[in-house]
Amino acid sequence: MPPMRSAFIALSRNRLLRGLAERSRLGVRLSSRFVAGMEIEDALRAAESVNKQGMHVTLDSLGESVSSGEEAEKAADVYHALLDAIAERKLDANISVKLTQMGLIVDPQLAEAIATNLAEHAKYVGNFVRIDMEDSALTDATLGIVRRVHARPELRGSIGIVIQAYLHRSQMDVDRLIADGLRVRLCKGAYNEPPEVAFAHKEDVDGNYVQLSKKLLSSSIYHGLATHDEKMITAATAFVKKRRISPSQFEFQMLYGVRRDLQRNLVAEGYNVRVYIPFGREWYPYFMRRLAERPANVLFLAKNLLRK
Repeated sequence: MPPMRSAFIALSRNRLLRGLAERSRLGVRLSSRFVAGMEIEDALRAAESVNKQGMHVTLDSLGESVSSGEEAEKAADVYHALLDAIAERKLDANISVKLTQMGLIVDPQLAEAIATNLAEHAKYVGNFVRIDMEDSALTDATLGIVRRVHARPELRGSIGIVIQAYLHRSQMDVDRLIADGLRVRLCKGAYNEPPEVAFAHKEDVDGNYVQLSKKLLSSSIYHGLATHDEKMITAATAFVKKRRISPSQFEFQMLYGVRRDLQRNLVAEGYNVRVYIPFGREWYPYFMRRLAERPANVLFLAKNLLRK
């Protein structure tokens, strides 16, 4: 892993810096490039703006591991409020949820119950819940919960999952998920994993991403390819043109505040684009991982700060 990426991932776990950053005006100002705001209303306004540009949205209330069932239920309440607000305002948006925020570490049964309740609510209002993938120690537990919820006939199609291309196991997982009929968001992965678990070199991650994207695009299920890497996008568009796969059969997914030019260009070319919009006061780990992914983000923020 490149030294800069390792450094930012390490910083994302520093509790002291996190506390200082999340309470500082400067930190909040810098985070605004990638985080829509602190409150639900901020996220809804951002979603409406993105919808007007012809793009779909997924909303994420930032936060990761909780330490009690009460905290997990409180975090879930935010998502229930989002589902109701999306339906009321007729937004083109769904929700993205981390199971550690729903109590996975504290009580896996509670996390599964919350995921089930969210899927039931999403089904009722005609929406969809995406369960995010976290570090590899939680992959089996996360997949197990999503597959069990999806296997319930009344909830089939109301829940989906994320797969990380840098994990060695992902080829096998994608095959199983396609067989289950589950919708997948494919990303490269943003956690610091050992080489026995994940590919250590970018070219290997890229190669696996392309292979996995072809598997997903060849299925009859509506999947999402989450990337800002133009090489990955070019590989996907070339494949769908060669196979005569309709652009309506899948979507590209990109992060709020990252490569807006590329987002607009893909929409102009007739592709579906979904923008991942995070919000909330616990923004620091997410923000640091965005800096870890692309050194250009660091340069952009430095230039923006100097202009101020």
